[in-house]
Amino acid sequence: MLGFRGRGARLLVRWSNGSSAPQRDFAATAPVKSYDMRRVEITPLEQRKLTFDTHNLVRDLEAHGFGKEQAETIVAALTSLSTLSLDTVYKDMVTQAQQEITLQQLMAHLDSIRKDMVILEKSEFANLRAENEKMKIELDQVKQQLMNETSHIRAENKLDINLERSRVTDMFTDQEKKLMEATTEFHKKDSSTNSSVTEVSNKIDAEIAALKTLMESNKLETIRYLAGAALLVSEAALSQSEGALLRSPSSCRSNVESVNPLPC
Repeated sequence: MLGFRGRGARLLVRWSNGSSAPQRDFAATAPVKSYDMRRVEITPLEQRKLTFDTHNLVRDLEAHGFGKEQAETIVAALTSLSTLSLDTVYKDMVTQAQQEITLQQLMAHLDSIRKDMVILEKSEFANLRAENEKMKIELDQVKQQLMNETSHIRAENKLDINLERSRVTDMFTDQEKKLMEATTEFHKKDSSTNSSVTEVSNKIDAEIAALKTLMESNKLETIRYLAGAALLVSEAALSQSEGALLRSPSSCRSNVESVNPLPC
């Protein structure tokens, strides 16, 4: 929507949505009239006619007892009042000639305003078109720059993601390798520990078997020793008994009678 503000004003551009887009107001420093008004007298003062005869009025006043100077003064005052009344009436009236003159002046001013509007419209629309083209070029440049920046950032992010993925994959592979090595080492140590435990267990079993064998042999030797000692004791007892029997034949006989016969 286009609007103008008087003569010498600039073009006001408003868009269809009501917002005032780049306003290009030629705001004047002081308000001026839209056109120059030329004052036109409706009826010149010398051509105006009074509605009464001043000479006859002076005579009537003299006939009624006023002096000549008094009558002329009264008539002059009435003439002034009539002139003022006519001026007041003529201010609100217009003649056909004055109407035609005023209409011609208005048409001339309207033609001038129309020409100014056409010139302003052409110049302003040319400026707006140039500025729109400039803004379009700048927007295209900004769009291209943004697309380039977006592509660059996307490529950098993709490269970073691939590098990070490779790093994580390598780290996972290293961790898996270390885990396999640790598992293998654990199995080796477990096998070594199991073999050591088995060996120690076998040694313990062998020692126990040896101890059992030694105990059995010691037991047999002890039994033999005890049996030998018992035989020795019994032999000693028998020998003592035989000596006692030799020394006392009577007792030997009684013993023979009561017990089994012993050699005397």
